[in-house]
Amino acid sequence: MKHNAFNFGLLAFLDASPTPFHATATLLANFKQAGFTVLEESAEWKLRVGGRYCVTRNGSSLLAFTLGKQPLASSGIRMVGAHTDSPCLKLKPNPELHTHGYQQLGVEVYGGVLLNPWFDRDLALAGRVTCELKNGKLVNRLVDFRRALATIPSLAIHLDREANDKRTINKQTYLPPVIGRLTDDEFSLNREITAHVRSVEPKLAIAAVRAFELCFYDLQGAAQIGWCGEFIASARLDNLLSCYTGMRALIDSPHDTAQLLICNDHEEVGSGSTSGARGNFLESVLQRLTDHHETLARAMAQSMLVSTDNAHGIHPNFADKHDAKHGPLLNLGPALKTNANQSYATNSESAAVIQHAAARANVTLQAFVARADMGCGSTIGPLAATRLGVRTVDVGVPTFAMHSIRELAGSADAYALYRVVREFFALESVAVA
Repeated sequence: MKHNAFNFGLLAFLDASPTPFHATATLLANFKQAGFTVLEESAEWKLRVGGRYCVTRNGSSLLAFTLGKQPLASSGIRMVGAHTDSPCLKLKPNPELHTHGYQQLGVEVYGGVLLNPWFDRDLALAGRVTCELKNGKLVNRLVDFRRALATIPSLAIHLDREANDKRTINKQTYLPPVIGRLTDDEFSLNREITAHVRSVEPKLAIAAVRAFELCFYDLQGAAQIGWCGEFIASARLDNLLSCYTGMRALIDSPHDTAQLLICNDHEEVGSGSTSGARGNFLESVLQRLTDHHETLARAMAQSMLVSTDNAHGIHPNFADKHDAKHGPLLNLGPALKTNANQSYATNSESAAVIQHAAARANVTLQAFVARADMGCGSTIGPLAATRLGVRTVDVGVPTFAMHSIRELAGSADAYALYRVVREFFALESVAVA
């Protein structure tokens, strides 16, 4: 089946992207291989009609776009958004802990983590480090130790008889991973980072590691599972699945129209950063593309953004947590996400446009609305709609165990989302009269 071939690339992307920095680097490598020109924000841009370009910010957010043959003021831009970050456990700046003869590393919870599944897993460590070279220059390097070097052991049931009934997790004291026993050779994380970078780049003259942004991740790789391979199981499906589908759709789409993919960092913590959706990354690029306030305003009036972020699928063991009329099922297609209070930016116009694209792709969209007595969360869609005044729709692949260390999605749904997004990119117009 075609979706199995598509999933082969998706699984490889998930395994290559343990952090937003690695996800961005992997996206960038794919766009470069597809012939996109890499731009620098600090440089002057000389763009050409029909050109394909990409640019990154902070090494953790990426924006790629193609320029069609029609003026942007009249044709608008077909935009798709996703995010590169996922809930995780991040190292604190001074992480070394010594407790009863064990070496541990202090962590801080990033985003709305489902904490229980983090216990008793084989944890690796990855992220970005900033080093000072012997010539005084500062450089960034990505690191990924790619081996099981830590775990968070559970407390035995004999010592916590109520663990299965009312367990609570203290984020400060229960979560520091154990990495080994104390030895006469005192452990130094900076020394280990330096040695790792030197093993990868022996000629890099490192004087000191000045700072790092490292997080733990589950070493178990992404997999297609189920009796007949019905599911994708992996960390970071929320929202690297959408990043991958958006990237593939942009690369594969005919480039007759102006098209754009934005993959922001920091969505899981509110998007408030230079590389998050509340920052000006997307707006700054659009201003450079249009070069005039009136042109930008006219272009946005003819544009639309598809915000792609995972949706909650009806869980068979917890069906009462869903609205039965608006609970999507895995492998029956992406979900169109709606909220009357604007936690999602979908309205009737944007819903109609994406339904039109889905029909052209021969994909049926499901409906997701949270129970009226429960919250639904939010995503980058309302933020972009507010900042740019652009018509926006929120869609996403139905998922189980969202924000767990290992999530589950339908094996047919990522490919279905890809087909919808590709058709959306190719639409001659997204205007509604």
